[in-house]
Amino acid sequence: MATILRKIAEQLLSRTAFSNRAMDRARDAVVDTIGCMIAGSSDQSVAALIRAFDGEISQDGEARLVTGGSASPSLAALINATAAHALDFDDNFHPARAHASAVLVPALLAVLTSGKVTSGRRFLEAYLAGLEAQAAVGFGVNPSHYNRGWHATATVGSIGAAAGVARLLGADEERLVAAMSLATSFACGPKGQFGTTAKPLHAGIAARHAVDAARMAMAGMSGRPDILERPQGFLDLFGGDDAKGWQGLTFEEEHVIESRGVVTKRHPCCASTHRAIDALLDLKQEHGLLEGDIARIETKVGISAARNLAYANPADEMQARFSMQYCLATAFLKGSLSLSDFTWQEIERPEIREFMPCIEMQSYSTEEEKGVERLPHVVTVTTRDGRILSKSRLHAKGSLEAPMSVQEREVKFMDCLRWGNRNVSEASFLQLLGLADFENLSGDDPFWNLITGRQSP
Repeated sequence: MATILRKIAEQLLSRTAFSNRAMDRARDAVVDTIGCMIAGSSDQSVAALIRAFDGEISQDGEARLVTGGSASPSLAALINATAAHALDFDDNFHPARAHASAVLVPALLAVLTSGKVTSGRRFLEAYLAGLEAQAAVGFGVNPSHYNRGWHATATVGSIGAAAGVARLLGADEERLVAAMSLATSFACGPKGQFGTTAKPLHAGIAARHAVDAARMAMAGMSGRPDILERPQGFLDLFGGDDAKGWQGLTFEEEHVIESRGVVTKRHPCCASTHRAIDALLDLKQEHGLLEGDIARIETKVGISAARNLAYANPADEMQARFSMQYCLATAFLKGSLSLSDFTWQEIERPEIREFMPCIEMQSYSTEEEKGVERLPHVVTVTTRDGRILSKSRLHAKGSLEAPMSVQEREVKFMDCLRWGNRNVSEASFLQLLGLADFENLSGDDPFWNLITGRQSP
């Protein structure tokens, strides 16, 4: 009987053609991740990595850094993926319960080393392979794995991304299996680190491990092909109490990016806040609500979401991204959330702090969640004149069910460029939209000059 990793590898290698819709969505995800990577390039988490590995960064390394300079593929993946996830503005992928693209895109970029050329289309195909692998690995362990406290970005994400990198490097079935098996040995990342700089580091570690595992596999290193399902394997150790395993795993003709999509983030904060933010903004617009109208705001969210949002009274900008109270208060008072709302100065605004105590959060019970993949997040507003207004959202803005328009994605990309101190022009966004047509994508390509270029002082 074929092992799960072999089943995944066979699927990835058998899928040799992709629809235009799949390619377009892959391109959009890559462009969005590049924007997030640029925006996060000067974050404190990235700055710490640059200081830590200063002696290994140069102008003539193998792989390019979003911060400028270059390094080994392993270190480039670590730094660039940390940047991609630093501001929590990067996409979510529900089948893996992971920030799939923040791991996968920097890992793929890291093996575009100087002198090694691929096409934009082949790059996107490797992205789609890595995404499908993440979904397949996640199928057997989530949501139990995630609810147990594992940051699936750093576990499931790394294993799947290793497959994508191996695919880009030209791996056969044996090397694809080996890459994923080795990445399983690197799996790590507790969700207890949320609200600290270790959280974006998880994406960096995952990308680094994906690159290392794929390169080791291509060089002949291997692990057990049944490491996902065997005793003392991934499911056994990481699955949690309710993991179902892979017995029901099937692959559809339609790629998972077509059937499930990735969720492009509208707000630069933990995705656990997004449906509540969208619901509150819906209520504000529908009923013309003002600050003085509000007596109380109550939210009901999933158990894992409530656990993620551990900071009712955030002390810094990272904690604020994981605070339902801060995110809802800011979104309501300003009408939106932007990168500029998550700075030390902004989180201490008196009007925000005075509004936050009226916001309460509770979660569904274990019984309510049992056997249900996804429940809506609900916001209930009680007004000072006694009205009770309620709104539920099953899907956040940016999901397949509520997609962002091209214009909205461009606005977000430009915001990321500004935050990353890059030249802001529509041309850069349009250039990246043509990624599938790039013939010579490499570490020396003008494509990288777009990513690393900075404004003149």
